[in-house]
Amino acid sequence: MPVRPTAVVTPLLAATLAVTTLTACGGGSGSDPDTLKVSFKQSTDNSIRVMDDYLAGVKKQFEKENPGKKVEFVPIKAPDSEYYTKLQQMLRSAKTAPDLVYEDTFLINSDIASGYLKPLDPYLAKWPDWNRFMDTAKAAAKGEDGRTYGVPDGTDTRGLWFSKDIFAKAGLPADWQPKTWDEVLDAARAIKRKVPGVIPLNVYTGKPVGEAATMQTFEMLLYGTDAARSQDPLYDRASKKWVAKSQGFKDALTFVETVYKEKLGPEVPDALDPNVMTRVRGEWLPQGKLGIALDGSWLPQDWLPGSGHEWPEWSKELGLAAMPTQHGQAPGKVSMSGGWTWSIPAKAANPDLAFEFVKTMQTKVNAQKWYIANSGIAVREDVAEDPAYVKAQPGIEFFTELVASTHYRPAFPAYPQVSVAIQEAMEGVTTGDMSVAEAASGYDDALKDITDDQVVVEK
Repeated sequence: MPVRPTAVVTPLLAATLAVTTLTACGGGSGSDPDTLKVSFKQSTDNSIRVMDDYLAGVKKQFEKENPGKKVEFVPIKAPDSEYYTKLQQMLRSAKTAPDLVYEDTFLINSDIASGYLKPLDPYLAKWPDWNRFMDTAKAAAKGEDGRTYGVPDGTDTRGLWFSKDIFAKAGLPADWQPKTWDEVLDAARAIKRKVPGVIPLNVYTGKPVGEAATMQTFEMLLYGTDAARSQDPLYDRASKKWVAKSQGFKDALTFVETVYKEKLGPEVPDALDPNVMTRVRGEWLPQGKLGIALDGSWLPQDWLPGSGHEWPEWSKELGLAAMPTQHGQAPGKVSMSGGWTWSIPAKAANPDLAFEFVKTMQTKVNAQKWYIANSGIAVREDVAEDPAYVKAQPGIEFFTELVASTHYRPAFPAYPQVSVAIQEAMEGVTTGDMSVAEAASGYDDALKDITDDQVVVEK
């Protein structure tokens, strides 16, 4: 099976991958039955150690409870698109496959289809805590064969973050809750006119930021269009085909085009910087350089004590608003949800030990620690109902309430390639190299190549 074609593997990157796959696992996972190798995505920002610190605590507990067993971490420090590529390189061989890996739910079906992951059903059947997990979260880790290939460690939602200080200078309300896309754009235009020197609105775009462009911008728009009223606007589940020639698709592209054509967003080179997400969280929002950010529920993890970007005032200085539907049509707001799972590679040397580590990570106490530490949304019902979780951090209640209005990506095996085609269309209108019609047409053509003409034309 081919590796997910979401990133162009340049000669330099190929060389890097070769080194990674030869050295990351120290000559093969199977060299020691008492050593568990755990691979995860490490932040590209050296000051952000939320995952590292959480895992270090679980490692200490696990090794104490399992004398003679050792946990060795194999972090992959890379932007999202490179993380996926490097991880899949490792999963190809028993010599390099870790025992446990961190999988984005959007990629899990692609990796299942490639034979990279092990079904966990025999383990889950004997684990009482599995009954505590919400059904929607369980579904995100299921393959098309009905088997489960990952244990989710939380979910997320998305909305609009805005600077109350910049809004005040622009004459905009501190309790801003836009009802339509036009109201979002009008607020950005007001900021551009009245508050020079700041970025009015950030929406992620283009291939360099990968899935962040697809999910956090494009799908947040697409699933709020009229096209979403009667069906999934991206994938027709009845016919099991991807949707082409959609007016909603063009409308979403038009919004992105407007942001960059009217210079309401960052400068194009900044918008197409693979590290723009780090700049939004670590620089633009905390330093008052950004008016509105269409972004995720997890942002506060970067601002907690010890993060390197401590910003205890964020909840007073930032406002939160739901992303509205295009014209304010029901249900009035939209969100997208995803999340990550812990999965066991098909070629893992120590799968039983790996699942024991998962069980330690996913006790109620440890799961709650993680949700709070990474500003995640609970997928264990017993945690979601715990007042200590709900009150642990400003914003948790707001983003948890968005679950009622959220959508999940059609994460079928072809989705990663469909996502890249969306990113290419977005990049075309962002740079001005393509009109909306040209970019939409290019996407429709790409669908035919990706899915062997398995597309349905929207009526």
